[in-house]
Amino acid sequence: MVKAIRMHEQGGPEVMKLEDVDLPKPDAGQIQIKHSVIGLNYIDTYHRSGLYPLPLPSGIGMEASGTVEALGDGVTDFAIGDRVAYAAPPPGSYAEARNLEATKVVKVPDSVDDKLAAAMMLQGMTVQYLIRQIYKVGPGDTILIHAAAGGVGLILCQWAKHLGATVIGTVSSDEKAALAKKNGCDHPIIYTRENFVERVIEITDGKKVPVVYDSIGKDTWPASLDCIAPTGMMVSFGQASGPIAPVDLGIFAAKGSLKFTRPTLMTYTATKELLAASAADLFDVVGKGVVSVSINQEYALADAVQAHIDLEGRKTTGSTVLLP
Repeated sequence: MVKAIRMHEQGGPEVMKLEDVDLPKPDAGQIQIKHSVIGLNYIDTYHRSGLYPLPLPSGIGMEASGTVEALGDGVTDFAIGDRVAYAAPPPGSYAEARNLEATKVVKVPDSVDDKLAAAMMLQGMTVQYLIRQIYKVGPGDTILIHAAAGGVGLILCQWAKHLGATVIGTVSSDEKAALAKKNGCDHPIIYTRENFVERVIEITDGKKVPVVYDSIGKDTWPASLDCIAPTGMMVSFGQASGPIAPVDLGIFAAKGSLKFTRPTLMTYTATKELLAASAADLFDVVGKGVVSVSINQEYALADAVQAHIDLEGRKTTGSTVLLP
């Protein structure tokens, strides 16, 4: 038996319950991982609330680090005792241990400790596909990232700055503005008292930006489109404030032949090869000190309810982990 957070209904944080569950031997192609640290991510709240429906009862959580405890038949890429990490479905990382397909897991280099690995996989690989694949950020680019003081935002600010970009970021407070600036955001915009569209136009001398990275959703749509230069790209990779309402596609023509994409990490890490390449790129910039991951909150696994309350209440910054 292991302790795990389970849900028998979807709704508020209170639907998460700490329970004893059986953990069978791993099936063929799976490995059994004893978790040392569990990552907390905003997508977990979507799974919990029902915004992204799950078959019930269900576990929750998409990210963790730990060690391999058992191997299913046919697994040859891992050995018992290997340090590993993952950011992959199905939900179930809020647990002391679990079984998972070996193709969804990567080995952790010695330069990265377990806490860092659990805090950076989902957010870091999200940044990797955002700025290295969807729109390849480089010198001379000026980009806009919403929620610049969040986990993805802080990583993106650092990495994009390293690539030579000028980074504009929206935040909710002076404290978060200072944190974002410390992590490479050239122009923090405090959206609670500044009009971010006007500020973007001012900062760019009217040219606007080639790409907006938006994980907020309803509250920043369609104002984000007004920040994008003609033929630029809107990247909607989350919906913390709620889903975007149905859209008349003509809006993209009217605002300058804009491009729109709604990507997911799971698409960009769908194969063993894609996952390995993304993780290697992330481990490289972290290992070189280009990107540092700020773990600003830690909770016991048993306190997952409070962790969700704080995350949705925008009381957290950087990355958050749960400790089993």
